[in-house]
Amino acid sequence: MRTGVVLFNLGGPDSLEAVQPFLKNLFSDPAIIRVPGPLRWLLARLISRRRAAVARNIYARIGGRSPLREQTDSQAIALEDALSDIGPVKVVVAMRYWHPFSAEAARALASFHPDRIVLLPLYPQFSTTTTASSILDWRQAAARTGLGRLPTHTVCCYPENAGFVDAQAALMLPALEAAAAQGKPRILFSAHGLPKRVVDDGDPYPELVRRSADAILARLGGPIPDHVVCYQSRVGPLEWIGPSTDAEIDRAGRDRVPVVVVPLAFVSEHSETLVELDIEYAERAHQAGVPGYHRVPTVQSNKVFVDGLSGLVREALTRSGITGEGCVRQCSSQWRRCAMAT
Repeated sequence: MRTGVVLFNLGGPDSLEAVQPFLKNLFSDPAIIRVPGPLRWLLARLISRRRAAVARNIYARIGGRSPLREQTDSQAIALEDALSDIGPVKVVVAMRYWHPFSAEAARALASFHPDRIVLLPLYPQFSTTTTASSILDWRQAAARTGLGRLPTHTVCCYPENAGFVDAQAALMLPALEAAAAQGKPRILFSAHGLPKRVVDDGDPYPELVRRSADAILARLGGPIPDHVVCYQSRVGPLEWIGPSTDAEIDRAGRDRVPVVVVPLAFVSEHSETLVELDIEYAERAHQAGVPGYHRVPTVQSNKVFVDGLSGLVREALTRSGITGEGCVRQCSSQWRRCAMAT
């Protein structure tokens, strides 16, 4: 059996010139701007033009481009190697808002002539704004290349996957040790935020983020440390889920406790980690009087994490359709936008 694996990720501009079209693609997604098509396209053009200068400045601070493509390619190579014992395997990358798009990934995978396909998001926690959007985009691309007729197995989410949890916990240990020299540390599990109305509509993301944090704390062992789950990257006038990471940094400053910041919903480095966390929030922490600011790296191509992904692929192949880790639904039944519910 020839197995194709599709890794989903957000994507990022590969040059400063690509920033505005990247933003336009992002805000054109109906999962992001939830208004009728013509109005959404108009808003996407307007927002991307207005935000382009600010965004270009952000990417200029990290070399003029996002490192996400290279890191995701490295994860794909490592995963392909980890799956080499199951027969011929090809892992392709499908980005949502910049190259390689799903259409490019589908053409690359079609040339491999797979017998079956596994869709694997690089989002441990499912959201309609990330995983669901990528799955829909892939299905459209797969239908155009004939891949849609093949048996397809989809991993919905894996918030407590042992590979992800163990890799992230191990990366936290040096930061926790350094922070402990400056006081009793507080862990800030920082995830990308969502507008509150998306969650109110049934998106299970906050529950899954909380489950990831709890699993990592359990893996650390010992007494449960001071910690909080918080959310970053707010944009626009809408009400967002909270508490916000910047507010938690301010609180740590008032409490005079060092912080260990864990990018909980990211498995690769990109602008939200390299600029927002490493530069902007680090400066905020300094101004707020936080005695120590320590940011934990993302798991990237950590072998333990990649082995966890390999296990998810193997498990998915034993079941059809969309399944969470363990081939069971990961979130509680109250979340009607869960992929396994819809």
